[in-house]
Amino acid sequence: MAKSAVSMNPTRDDFMSLLEESYSDRPVAEGQVVKGRVLAIEKDNVIIDVGLKTEGRVALKEFSQPGKDIAIKPGDTVEVYLERIENALGEAVLSRDKARREEAWTRLEEMSNKNERVEGVIFGRVKGGFTVDLGGAVAFLPGSQVDVRPIRDVGPLMHVAQPFQILKMDRRRGNIVVSRRAIMEETRAEQRSELVQNLAEGQVVDGVVKNITDYGAFVDLGGIDGLLHVTDIAWKRVNHPSDVLSVGQTVKVQIVRINPETQRISLGMKQLDKDPWDIVIERYPVGTKVKGKVTNITDYGAFVELEDGIEGLVHVSEMSWTKKNVHPGKILSTSEEVDVQVLEIDAAKRRISLGLKQVQQNPWESFSARHPKGSVVEGEVKNMTEFGLFVGLDGDVDGMVHLSDLDWKRSGEEAIKDYKKGDRIQAVVLDVDKEKERISLGVKQLGSDPIKSAGTMKKGDKVTCEVLKVEDGGLEVKIAGTDLTAYAKRADLARDRGEQRPERFAVGEKFDALITVFDTKARKVNVSIKALEIADEREAVAQYGSSDSGASLGDILQAALKRKDEEKE
Repeated sequence: MAKSAVSMNPTRDDFMSLLEESYSDRPVAEGQVVKGRVLAIEKDNVIIDVGLKTEGRVALKEFSQPGKDIAIKPGDTVEVYLERIENALGEAVLSRDKARREEAWTRLEEMSNKNERVEGVIFGRVKGGFTVDLGGAVAFLPGSQVDVRPIRDVGPLMHVAQPFQILKMDRRRGNIVVSRRAIMEETRAEQRSELVQNLAEGQVVDGVVKNITDYGAFVDLGGIDGLLHVTDIAWKRVNHPSDVLSVGQTVKVQIVRINPETQRISLGMKQLDKDPWDIVIERYPVGTKVKGKVTNITDYGAFVELEDGIEGLVHVSEMSWTKKNVHPGKILSTSEEVDVQVLEIDAAKRRISLGLKQVQQNPWESFSARHPKGSVVEGEVKNMTEFGLFVGLDGDVDGMVHLSDLDWKRSGEEAIKDYKKGDRIQAVVLDVDKEKERISLGVKQLGSDPIKSAGTMKKGDKVTCEVLKVEDGGLEVKIAGTDLTAYAKRADLARDRGEQRPERFAVGEKFDALITVFDTKARKVNVSIKALEIADEREAVAQYGSSDSGASLGDILQAALKRKDEEKE
């Protein structure tokens, strides 16, 4: 008989011996997971024998799992957590939940270290996400980790066994964070890689518009998305993809490019149509005048569509002959039909430069035709500057009167004081420069040029002068018989220094003098009494002898004066 055998009539000591033998074979301790045998199921409890003095009870609900039915029966072997060997009722305190949790944590840690997927069931909602049962351990699934895109209804995902990726584990705190999105992305990446291998650049495929953004549309090609950029939708300008496409629409697209590294797919629709730029040079030669529609207005100009897919830019500088600092939006409006002229074509850069003002009459050419050089015009003083007046003329053009063309007799700085902004004045057209868009005007030219009234007068001529103004530096005079004014400097008022006093002359007084400066270009005329006296003396000496003939200067002058008196009589 074996060592553990007892007699046919066992005593209390025999039972104690058998029990001790049983414990010696299976040592158990509190706080461990142990195996036990299901003895019976009574109402909501499961009676389990774990080899102790007494059995233990475990609530039937602890054997349930989210998404699965309870499947347990007498005779089954199960693992339970031994909390206490004996309680006040003499029963072992067991827990199936804790056993599953301990088992699950050990299993999950091993799988996490190997970066393996784990299976779980979403069974509840909490703040910021959901709770997931991982076969005994409860994990947190953040809302952002449910799917690659936000999901409005998570109901279909609840209570369904599915794979998850462990993002974080902290056994001491009992925290586990999982992600379903990581699994989805990995699966999508595998599917995408497989689908991309079946696609090639240049291939034409059908797709469904899945999403529309400001910069384009995402098209589903049957499990993989491609981007149809707004610039590849049509050859013509598309302001927003939604103007042409709608979600759910089936479209035929061409695969423009596949990035082997990122596996991103670029799509195009316009590539399926003929490029209108292939014939643009033939259809729109430089200088051609065409009609177009304004499609877009910017600070630097306006885009005009000549036909589908062909647009040109009217730069702000080519919009108006006269409106130089005006926003294009004040000249043109979107959708307006306009006549324009082709100025330049750059087929390589797909650019057409257009002109709006070129189809209108050049106002400087029109003005020149209506008002030739020398004609008199009238306008309003628009502005006054340090170098002249700007006058508004018909045809919405401006002309300028330079300071030097304001007055014949006065300086421009002095003459401009007679004018103010808003005055209406007349002027003579002096020049029209159509290239530089300039019109030169003159006010003083309305009157005759005093220089011209002098006729053949020249330097050295003897003239009669009338005093107009007495100044410390000399006299301002008018030359008799002309409209010409001249100036006699103080030093030129007499040969004798003591007589060189301007104050000895009066306004209106007349005297003879000699012209010493006659500069028509500088418009400067100077006269001199002193020069006349010297000239008279030289003439007298020449006629009546010199000091070498024995006559004195006094005798010569007396003879000259006597002769003049006789001539007068």
